[in-house]
Amino acid sequence: MKIADIQTYHLNMPIDEFAFSQKWVRARTALIIKVVTDDGTVGWGEAFCHDAGRAIEAIISQTFRPHLIGRNPLEINVLWDHLYNWTKDYGQKGIVISALSAVDIALWDILGKVSDLPIVTLLGGQFYDRIQGYATGLYMRDAADDRQNLADEARSYIEEGFKHLKMKVGYGLAKDISIVTAVREAVGDDIHLMIDANHAYDATTAIRLGKKLSHLNIDWFEEPVSPEDIEGYAEVRQAIDIPVAGGEAEFTRFGFRQLLTQRAVDIVQPDICAAGGLTEGRRIADMARTWHTRCIPHVWGTAIGRAASLHFIASLPPTPPALFPQKALLELDLTPHPLRDEVVLNPPEVVNGWVTVPQAPGLGVEVNESFLEANSRSNIHHHNP
Repeated sequence: MKIADIQTYHLNMPIDEFAFSQKWVRARTALIIKVVTDDGTVGWGEAFCHDAGRAIEAIISQTFRPHLIGRNPLEINVLWDHLYNWTKDYGQKGIVISALSAVDIALWDILGKVSDLPIVTLLGGQFYDRIQGYATGLYMRDAADDRQNLADEARSYIEEGFKHLKMKVGYGLAKDISIVTAVREAVGDDIHLMIDANHAYDATTAIRLGKKLSHLNIDWFEEPVSPEDIEGYAEVRQAIDIPVAGGEAEFTRFGFRQLLTQRAVDIVQPDICAAGGLTEGRRIADMARTWHTRCIPHVWGTAIGRAASLHFIASLPPTPPALFPQKALLELDLTPHPLRDEVVLNPPEVVNGWVTVPQAPGLGVEVNESFLEANSRSNIHHHNP
């Protein structure tokens, strides 16, 4: 079996805008990759791209493709190392690794289909048949009353069966304290609540916020400071009672090594579509376990990335092990995303906040190729073998 063709699909659709601490979001995007073998087996992957979809397409088409055509797709580790080392001089982080992530996920999908096994089995088996989701939403919108708007949105997630919510902060101390208090009052004390600043603060400000919110029983404070500021992460973690999470803007085991060795976080959050795919995600999670640090991946893309994350999370043992361990969690982005479920015909179903791990071969999702063809903005997504 050899890789015969690689195609990419760049999707971009406008939405009703919402904001987090760094920017207004006015469109949702996706970069999907299709790897085809000479016997017709197809593997699908996804890259975390935001507005860099065309750049990632170019990396896959111009840099990776010549090194993949004609190679055995089942040699996943060999191909991962080859692509990483080929681009190491300029691609250790960022969109090159996101492109590599998409390739890696697609190769695991092929391996699952050839083996007639779900990816979670190939990763060593599943510790969970289903994963509890946490609702990511509660962004800022153009609303007359932000407190009321966020409180209403939070209650809507509780009505859908969610027990865990994550909300955005990073708008200034007074604003953050006001809106987090409003959401906590709206959902009550029994609901798990996390906050995410999207690296809006320096360490001093993040510490002040963490101390001001400590009485509200916050499960974790995500990205309190800039991803480059590992020492700042460590300062925040040492100074506040709320667990600190981070890593969605970090890449490969080499980046996560810094977060772990400096005891900078309580929870690492690699994005499987960005940090290096399933192959590197497992290395990161294994390394995190040696520091008894939880791994709860960041998930933001379509149902393809969500499926990959489900397999990944289900394959991870509880950390630390215990008779009553902390739950595995799957991030469920509930913001507007017209592409999320449409790219597949059988998206992982969310029932009362829980998602069952797919059991069909590979990723376990059937990609809607007609939707991709109709909505792709790519001008390089067809390559003949």
